[in-house]
Amino acid sequence: MSNLVLVPGAWLGSWAWDEVVPTLREAGHAVHPLTLSGVADRQAVPAGRQTHVQDIVDEVERLDLRDVVLVGHSYSGIPVGQAAGRIGDRLVGVVFVDSNVPADGESFVSTWWEGPAKLEAVLAGNGGLWAPPTKDDYDGQGLTDEQIARIVGGTTPHPGASLADPALLVRPLADLPTTYIKCLLDGPEPSDDVAGLLTGEQWRLVEMDTGHWPMFSQPQELARILLDAAG
Repeated sequence: MSNLVLVPGAWLGSWAWDEVVPTLREAGHAVHPLTLSGVADRQAVPAGRQTHVQDIVDEVERLDLRDVVLVGHSYSGIPVGQAAGRIGDRLVGVVFVDSNVPADGESFVSTWWEGPAKLEAVLAGNGGLWAPPTKDDYDGQGLTDEQIARIVGGTTPHPGASLADPALLVRPLADLPTTYIKCLLDGPEPSDDVAGLLTGEQWRLVEMDTGHWPMFSQPQELARILLDAAG
């Protein structure tokens, strides 16, 4: 049995994994969906530097979890990749779900967006929060109207401070036993940094013929991939 810690991407809470969790538990694994600080039901919790990494580490240590598989979707690949190095021999593997991955000293905004100035413009006038996508932003991602409505209805603004938080890697990503899931409707190829990591012996690529939110569009297929990663 593995302990799967499921970390949703920006704007989402633990509820995003609701359709994935039952299949994992039926297979005998313990599953721990996690809401990060400042989002969803934890909106009131402040989120600053390293807060989201610490959220993950604290969950593992609080529950004294062993044989841990960390799963990070989208933005959350950045804190998950850092937390994976910090939980030591508790870790058995990592799954990045169409996610960003951390680079030491770099942040989500510095590697994906146009840098801090762009972030400041996005957050200006919104109380330091990153507004969630609108309905139209989910077009072409393999989602039904009902699924889109569910996502839009459940998302909350994301704390802007976490987006500019420089990563601190205590273990190289290339050394982590990793499954990277590429969702093809969101782009046919992994980003250059991920492509480089996939050349290593510890990383493997799995493709899904769906969009960026497979926990909604193809939850059972995603669950099967996670089961394979959990062993």
